[in-house]
Amino acid sequence: MTLAIAPEILAAAQPIQLLALDVDGILSDGQLYFGNQGEEIKAFNSLDGHGIKMLQASGVKVAIITGRTSNIVAQRASQLGIDLLLQGREDKLLALFELTQNMQIDWAQMAYMGDDWPDLAAIIKVGLGITVPNAASGLATHCQYLTQRSGGQGAVREVCDLIMQAQGSWQLALQPYLNTDLPTIS
Repeated sequence: MTLAIAPEILAAAQPIQLLALDVDGILSDGQLYFGNQGEEIKAFNSLDGHGIKMLQASGVKVAIITGRTSNIVAQRASQLGIDLLLQGREDKLLALFELTQNMQIDWAQMAYMGDDWPDLAAIIKVGLGITVPNAASGLATHCQYLTQRSGGQGAVREVCDLIMQAQGSWQLALQPYLNTDLPTIS
């Protein structure tokens, strides 16, 4: 099954070489949990994680850009094989500019997914600006794509699938899971 996506969104997703993600409200549900000792606790969606792995396997790089700094985000990025982790970066557009220079890619080859006003400049500048239904009120009017799923609830997976579909790599990514052959037992 494929997503029913407007042709102009598929066209914008086709050249994407980098998907950059905010954390709070995108990779998580936006809630900030702190323990008695000051430790930070976040919940990440496993569908998002697997989608990120599939997207990276298809050749698209993934970056995390967040205004906060957290060991748990570094740990999650490491688990997912994301080596483009920019923490403590309030200016998301400047962080993206640095990535365009380091990767030698054009703005049209980047997608950015954020949920609040500090993400706006990045959302507007890239080839595919994305937000979620639980984003700051009014932010979606500046985005090209509004996910069906909320942040922390599979929205990143939805975007990963969309990019792979636009680039023709989604069916190939599914092939390992469609193998129903069992090994011969002797």
